Amino acid sequence: MNWYNVGKIVNTHGIKGEVRVISSTDFPEERYVVGNKLNLFKEDIKTPTVLTIASHRTHKNFDLLTFEGYLTLEMVQDLRDGVLKISENQLSELEGHEYYFHEIIGCTVFGEDGQEIGVITDILQTGANDVWTVKPAQGKDHYIPYIEDVVKEIDIAEKKITIEILDGLLS
Repeated sequence: MNWYNVGKIVNTHGIKGEVRVISSTDFPEERYVVGNKLNLFKEDIKTPTVLTIASHRTHKNFDLLTFEGYLTLEMVQDLRDGVLKISENQLSELEGHEYYFHEIIGCTVFGEDGQEIGVITDILQTGANDVWTVKPAQGKDHYIPYIEDVVKEIDIAEKKITIEILDGLLS
């Protein structure tokens, strides 16, 4: 079974069992719904712990979560440094022209002329649109905005993306 990262528990928050999570999910509003189940993976434990979300709120750059049955600071301290994941059967269907990060990262980017530009290694969320970090075979990373004017074709099955290289985009 494939597992996909949702976030990492980086600390506790307060004394009522809240944890601070740095999210790595595209859809925090969907993943952190009360009643949803997340799987906690820790380095020293082979089997994940299933946690049910009891509450969610945001504070500064963190998502703050509580879990059913974890009511105090002492009960959540052992969750720290754990990675929250969902299984592939928990992924929801996306609408057209929407993709999960794991589908885009690792794709090879080509210009419309067939020239290989590099491989997508990261996705930055800017608010306006996502920006893909593309690592070429040599040289500095390129930053490609995920907008219609630039991204012309995405083939997830072939892990291939075709873009129009606008002036200044690769400099």
